[in-house]
Amino acid sequence: MKTDRLYQHGTLAMLVPGLFAGTQTIEALLQHGDTGIGTLTGLDGELIIQAGKVYQVNAQGTVREVAANEKVPFANVHYQADVSAGKLQGLDLTGFQKAVLDRLQTSNLFAAVRVEGTFTQMHTRAVLPQQPPYPTLTETASGQKEFHADNVKGTLIGYFSPDLYAGAVSPGFHLHFLATDHHMGGHILGFELDSGELFLQKFSDFQLHLPTDDEPFLKQHFDTASLVDDIRKAEN
Repeated sequence: MKTDRLYQHGTLAMLVPGLFAGTQTIEALLQHGDTGIGTLTGLDGELIIQAGKVYQVNAQGTVREVAANEKVPFANVHYQADVSAGKLQGLDLTGFQKAVLDRLQTSNLFAAVRVEGTFTQMHTRAVLPQQPPYPTLTETASGQKEFHADNVKGTLIGYFSPDLYAGAVSPGFHLHFLATDHHMGGHILGFELDSGELFLQKFSDFQLHLPTDDEPFLKQHFDTASLVDDIRKAEN
């Protein structure tokens, strides 16, 4: 197991024009890591991967375990070997991001970010499943469902990606949440952290896997001028 490698199937840039078809199975994805985040075919919900199990939070807010033959258009995984970076208390999302960067002491490396803690407030979302012909990524935002919880205990999990690699990745923080009781989760839009422990894992290697047999991807012409702006609009 290479614990210093972050594996990614697909790119954020592929999602911008609507390339939402699943191009890798969950079974194949888990050959490269036991922890991570992603989404299913058609942007169907938000994935949280913990200890080799893959959970989906769908647009109804329901959490279920995902089958090995289901597919992803985009996902990140790594083999968990993170280390404690200390306790955090009383932070909102902006304050949390600053605290993480302070403890990473760099904004030029990929890193896994995890918090086990209690959140005074948690605000997440999940996208409704899209059907072909797929819309653009920004067009899906109008159909997303948002969820709120108070005093919820659970796991924040995700990644920090350097701005240098924007397009291949979502620059900055990309974070998901799963409540301990599996009653709530999704892509994080905001939170108030009561208290928790921060775990970090830096990566020296970034492995990008592309769908070489997917005809729509091979024929797509990307508008690189607006690409990163569209990613930021959809992810934040």
